[in-house]
Amino acid sequence: MAEIGYIVLILALVSSLYSIVALVIGTRLNHHLLRDSGRRAFLAACALVSIAAAILWYAIFAHDFQFAYVSLYTRTDMSWIYLLSCFWAGHAGSLLFWVWLITVLGAIVVIRSKSEHVKELMPYFSAVVMGTVAFFLILMVFEPSSSPFNINAIVPPEGNGLNPMLDNIGMIIHPPPLFIGYAGFTIPFAFAIAAMITKKLDNQWVKTIRSWTLLSWLMLGMGIVVGMWWAYVELGWGGFWAWDPIENSSLMPWLMGTAFLHTIIIQSRRGMLKIWNIVLIVLTFTLCIFGTYMNRSDLLRSVHNYRLQDLHWYFLPFMAIVLIGSFGLLYYRRRYLKSESQLDSFVSKETSFLLNNILLVGSTLIVFVLSLWFAFSGWFARNMSWLHIEQTTVEPTKYNQIVVPIFLILFLLIGICVFLGWRKTSSKKLIRNFLVPAIVALTVCVLLAILGPREWYALTLFPLCAFVAATHLQAWYREARARHKMKGVNYLRAIGGLILSNRPRYGGMLVHFGIVLLAMGIIGSSVFDTKDLINLPVGSSMTVQGYNLEYEGLSDEQTPSKYIVTATLDVKIGGKLVGKLTPQRRWSTGWEKPVTEVAIRTTLKEDLYIILEEWDDESAWFSVLVNPLVVWMWIGGGVILLGGLIAYWPDQRKQRGTD
Repeated sequence: MAEIGYIVLILALVSSLYSIVALVIGTRLNHHLLRDSGRRAFLAACALVSIAAAILWYAIFAHDFQFAYVSLYTRTDMSWIYLLSCFWAGHAGSLLFWVWLITVLGAIVVIRSKSEHVKELMPYFSAVVMGTVAFFLILMVFEPSSSPFNINAIVPPEGNGLNPMLDNIGMIIHPPPLFIGYAGFTIPFAFAIAAMITKKLDNQWVKTIRSWTLLSWLMLGMGIVVGMWWAYVELGWGGFWAWDPIENSSLMPWLMGTAFLHTIIIQSRRGMLKIWNIVLIVLTFTLCIFGTYMNRSDLLRSVHNYRLQDLHWYFLPFMAIVLIGSFGLLYYRRRYLKSESQLDSFVSKETSFLLNNILLVGSTLIVFVLSLWFAFSGWFARNMSWLHIEQTTVEPTKYNQIVVPIFLILFLLIGICVFLGWRKTSSKKLIRNFLVPAIVALTVCVLLAILGPREWYALTLFPLCAFVAATHLQAWYREARARHKMKGVNYLRAIGGLILSNRPRYGGMLVHFGIVLLAMGIIGSSVFDTKDLINLPVGSSMTVQGYNLEYEGLSDEQTPSKYIVTATLDVKIGGKLVGKLTPQRRWSTGWEKPVTEVAIRTTLKEDLYIILEEWDDESAWFSVLVNPLVVWMWIGGGVILLGGLIAYWPDQRKQRGTD
């Protein structure tokens, strides 16, 4: 079966390469039969990759330990849901999963292409998609460490299973949206290259890729948020983002994609920033590839990467081809990409989007340099010793000092842009629109100074959240009130009517509101968290940050695959029992290091987060963390998802662009 899978990959590679040649030559020579055969080869390659994926999935569920990949990541006692996740648990499987997603999305575009404009782009679009597919297939066919169909010389009776830290629902729901986001950005990139080759560089190609860009951005963002949640509940350190280079590898294309998502609105509305849009999507796609390279190579020091040494010779040339080819083509077609309009006023939506882009691209560049500083500093240490630079990684505090202020300015722009008009906005209208949000922000600041924390960051950051939320709520209220008066419907139906009439605008506003909630959770849990290390004898209690914790004792459990030690604590507030928490330490068969399972009590106000550190027969040590407002991050992520889906859904109106 493994040999069949490998042969299928070879056939898929041959089909993809033939498709590229037939599509390009057939289109250039206007040879319909050759071009049509290229299209069929495209679909054949997609089908063959799906067959290869099906073979690997079958082997995983059949526990076919002849497959080296299956024996490395599965066990016979694993539940089906975790067996499903084994497909993307390792380097080789995740590559196949990624290329399978690219073929699925690419096939959907090719099959659904109906309009004449899109049909003209299809041959070159398909060739670019197949070029990306061929790259991954070459990697899996010719690089032994990247093949999911390697065979064990001696078939083991049992597999290793997943790393115990991956024994979490996060393994099911975190990687797929990330990979959908990575694969999805191939679609707008391929359309951009096709538009440049065919000189179809009007605003139509931008409108064509809007939904694909939004879907990719949304899935990548959801993958990041779910990854934050997974780190928070599983890793046992109480945080959710460590600025690890591999974490950053998904953040960078998301930031660049955010910039692109905003500037295509300007091109659709005003015909501006055409060259910049090409640059942004090329960089976004390249960062998706680069993130995969970071995650798999030995370039960086990270707890997440595979540290494979032979991938440089595949990824670096491919990224060089993408960048040199794309920007060379952009330079060659630059005269077709002249802006149709100019910036009319500094106080306009266009200006806010432009500032948004500068900050997003700047923050991406900073994160890129800081993430690669381990590699950069190592090169300087080896080759330019006279600079006295030592090889080192960048601490999270340095990221916070440099990147967070940029994010705060971006956050302020979210609040400002909602009341900015296209072309220009009068200062009188601006003052009138921002008066109420400014009063709300000032009120929050005063209340915090009187009742709550008086640190400067509390008196700055939470009022900023209040300002951004107030601008969006005020805009929504005004427009709902106008519809209420005009249509004679109640406010609930007025709001629903607004959403249906312009899904991109109001979905986007909902996304912004979700970002406010996410920011509140990040600020509260990062700035006002507390941590105490306590020792509790069996039967004793202690009050920590208003929670009375009574330690009942330990219990242990032996299962076929795990040994589990559980501590039980009663949690009381004001003498009233509000729950029991059971932090654990787990040892899995075949793995030496135990895994910490934290216990969390979540409310809208804060999380009580308890870690079992050490114990003996008489007492146990616990780390007790109180993390304010954490749940608002996850609520904010849900609101972002809802808003993104509303914006993604086809709008009823035929618009020139989106607001």
